[in-house]
Amino acid sequence: MRFVTFDDAGTAKLGGLVDGEIADLSAVSGLSGGLLGMVEAGEPAFAAAQNGLRAAARRPLEGTKLLPVIPRPGKIICLGLNYAEHAAEGGREKPDYPNFFMRCATTLIGHGEAIVRPRVSEQLDFEAELAAVIGKRVPRHLAKKDALAYVAGYACFNDASIRDYQRRTPQWTIGKNFDATGPFGPVFVTADELPPGAAGLGIESRLNGTVMQKANTRDMIFPVDETIMLLAQCMTLEPGDVLVMGTPAGVGFARTPPLWMKAGDTIEVEIEGVGLLSNPVADET
Repeated sequence: MRFVTFDDAGTAKLGGLVDGEIADLSAVSGLSGGLLGMVEAGEPAFAAAQNGLRAAARRPLEGTKLLPVIPRPGKIICLGLNYAEHAAEGGREKPDYPNFFMRCATTLIGHGEAIVRPRVSEQLDFEAELAAVIGKRVPRHLAKKDALAYVAGYACFNDASIRDYQRRTPQWTIGKNFDATGPFGPVFVTADELPPGAAGLGIESRLNGTVMQKANTRDMIFPVDETIMLLAQCMTLEPGDVLVMGTPAGVGFARTPPLWMKAGDTIEVEIEGVGLLSNPVADET
């Protein structure tokens, strides 16, 4: 199944995609909590959504404002340097352990919404990434072989980064948490529609129609199952938590000269079988 979160007169609502249209599922019993509520409720809620798709009121997908698929996740945990060629282009060795960092929900925006280049920097970069959404509370010290049973689904993510701020400290947090730099969506695809761990999928970014990054999710150093296993050694993952799985080579800072996004640009992230996430770029006012 495929779901979106859309804006209806200022209210975030859950929609299912049917025949290129949005089926409004907000009136279906048990689904008033949006996608996060559905994920938290588990299989009965997904079954209710499936049963309610055909009878739900429809609205056109085109022209509807889409929000981040989960507007306010409890945790957004990101991986840096999770593709070997990306690590190499930044002068780094292949990591032996994931470079984890956190994003805030206030950075998230939806498909079609503008990524904001801040007043304080021109070094706005793009990063095409796969996002995995946790579907069930993950027990501590989970075995790798069991990890994928705890993934509800996947979406596209653009981990847009302010590079000079990212490098101001050994920790990357500040450069990854500017407002309106985290496009997330447009579609949430349930895990059963994709290969296990969303492996073997083409992933690319395009800036103004020109391909910048092109790789395959099988190239991840730490795949989804191993990432969940490692995190479960440290913390409790809960329904709706988001894992942002790292970006391939080809980012702007590694080019000669560096290529930064600017106002008027359009950046697209596309993952095979998952969707196409497109956002314009605007300057902070």
